[in-house]
Formats: sequence, structure tokens, C-alpha cells
Amino acid sequence: MREMLEQKLKRFSELENQLIDPAILADSTKISAVAREHGSLKPLATTYRKFKDLSQQISEAKEMVTGDDVEMRELAQLELVQLKEDREKSWSELLDMTAGGEDAHRSRCVMEIRAGTGGDEAALFARNLYEMYKKHAEHKGWKTELLAASPTELGGFKEISLAFEGEGVYRELQYESGGHRVQRVPETETKGRIHTSAATVAVLPEPEDVEVNLKPDDYRKDIYHASGPGGQHVNKTASAVRLTHHETGIAVAIQDEKSQHKNLAKALRVLKSRIYDMKQQEEQKKRADERKTMVGSGDRSQRIRTYNFPENRVTHHSINLTLYKLDQLMSGNLEPITSALVDFDRDDLRRSMGNLDEN
Repeated sequence: MREMLEQKLKRFSELENQLIDPAILADSTKISAVAREHGSLKPLATTYRKFKDLSQQISEAKEMVTGDDVEMRELAQLELVQLKEDREKSWSELLDMTAGGEDAHRSRCVMEIRAGTGGDEAALFARNLYEMYKKHAEHKGWKTELLAASPTELGGFKEISLAFEGEGVYRELQYESGGHRVQRVPETETKGRIHTSAATVAVLPEPEDVEVNLKPDDYRKDIYHASGPGGQHVNKTASAVRLTHHETGIAVAIQDEKSQHKNLAKALRVLKSRIYDMKQQEEQKKRADERKTMVGSGDRSQRIRTYNFPENRVTHHSINLTLYKLDQLMSGNLEPITSALVDFDRDDLRRSMGNLDEN
């Protein structure tokens, strides 16, 4: 954790210098990205700077406690008590901010929802998840933007991608990555039998342009005619865009906008998020032995949650949390689950760090 905090502080200092760099100030696109990243890192960086300053003051006070001056020793001892209290408070704030990993500070993310096993019912469940997250974002005051969607004739989604922006957005939503299973009686079921179907959710931190700098030579761009369910044409112009990244093979296709330029812009956002996420996943695998908790692991193949409609029950498996509030959850009130997940991760992080004075 200390290594990660040092890296974030170093990055924050670099951004501070860039904000006064005439070359960057002259580029409106670049300065906007730098300012956004600076703003998202500021709470973490300033708190860590305060923590380091308090740690330094504690070291100095400890030296005074062992000095020859009796009066200074007494003053230092009193000061040491207050300094340790202040440092403990800063440490708790840092644990809150870093629960969920080094991208927890991100204020933008991309979510991809895909129907899994279950045919039309799985596609309808994917739509239910989309509506649930959209309502939750409205409650939180986050901005939501639809990036791409593949609707079905019955009103579901084979897959749908959307972007969220707001304070704490990735810190909360990252735990949604994984398999979601639903148990309910489909509207098309005439005998009242409970069916089980599934959908997968992937939540990707959205990097700034200065973090993942893609050049046109880095990917292949294909332009084609957009089409909807059943092959009907959405528009008659070649506006749909597919990008394929040469190095990783990652492909992104966007066709929802009538403008090729807008589709390209959205496709680049998703592509950058997937590339950044792939690199982060690789780094996490290298450090996998450091922490064993499943929370925040980002394992997309892991079934994380079951939605049982007949019993109004939702179970989040990684922390063995069961609530009989499924109706509230589906209406956008994810707080009971998201708060429990963040608390679990923070407490696990605190346990793994051990005694503060030893770190």
C-alpha cells in the first residue's frame, strides 16, 4: 500500500507541474485531462502528504522524549499523544480512500453488461441490471452516458455499455464485476416454473488520455453500416465504427450514434478503458499472493451475486451477505451492498497492514 501511495503522490506532483506548463496550458484537450486527473487524485495525495508530515513530526517528538531536558521531554510526550491520534485519523482516511485498489479514486468508469446463459430471459435480466445501475447513479448524482447497446426483439439486451462519472464512482461500482445469476418465473412461462439465467458485468476504470495515449497507427479502424435487431438498418450511412488494437487484439464496435465521429470517440473511450484494465489485471496477478480476499479481485468469471425474485432475496457470495430487499435493490438502492463491500475491503486492508508503527 505504501508503494502505491508513493506512486500516486509522485503522479500528483507531476500533474501539479503540468498544470503550470505553458505547452500543456496551450492545449485545451490535454489541460482538461490533466486537470481532471489532478482533481481525482487530490484528496488521496493531500491526505497522504499530511500522513507523512505527521509521521515525521512523531519521529522528531520521539527523539525529544529521550533528551536530557525534563521540561522538553514532558512537552514532547504530550505532543506525541496528539500526533499519534492525528496520524491514526489520517491513516483511517487513507484506508477508506484506497479500499478497492489503486484505481479507487477514479471518478469515471465504463460498465459492460452482457447476457449469459438463459436466452431471452438472460437478455431481459441484462436490461434489468442496466436499469438498476442507472437508477443507482441517479440517486448518487452521477452522470450516466449510454455508449453502445445490442437490443433484442423482446426488449432485452444482448449487451450494453455505459459510462458513469461522479465522486467515488469506480470505488463503488468495481465490486459489480463478475457473474450475476437470477432465479425467477419469466413472463413467458405459462406453468409458473422458476428459471435460472445469468448475465456478466465488467466495470473498467476509465483512464485519462495522458495515461493511455493511442495513436491511429496503434489500431485498425473499420467503418460499416449500422444494423439493428433482425438486420434492419439503423441508418443508411456508413457510421458504425470497429477498432482493433494491434498489440492486444482487443476489438470495440460502436454503432449507436448516427455520426461516425461520435461513434469513433466512444469506441476510443471503451478501447482505452479495456487496454488500461488489461494492464492493471496483469499487474494484479503479479501481486496476487499479497492479498487473498476475493473482494475487488476483478475476476470476471466469478459468480458474485444471486437474485432470487420469489423470495425477494439477494445474496452477495464473496462476503456471504444475504438481504431480503431485492425489490429495493432493483429500484436502484445498492447502498446496503456497496457499503458492506467497501467496509469489508477496508477492514481486510487494515488487517493486512498490521500495526501502524511497524509500517
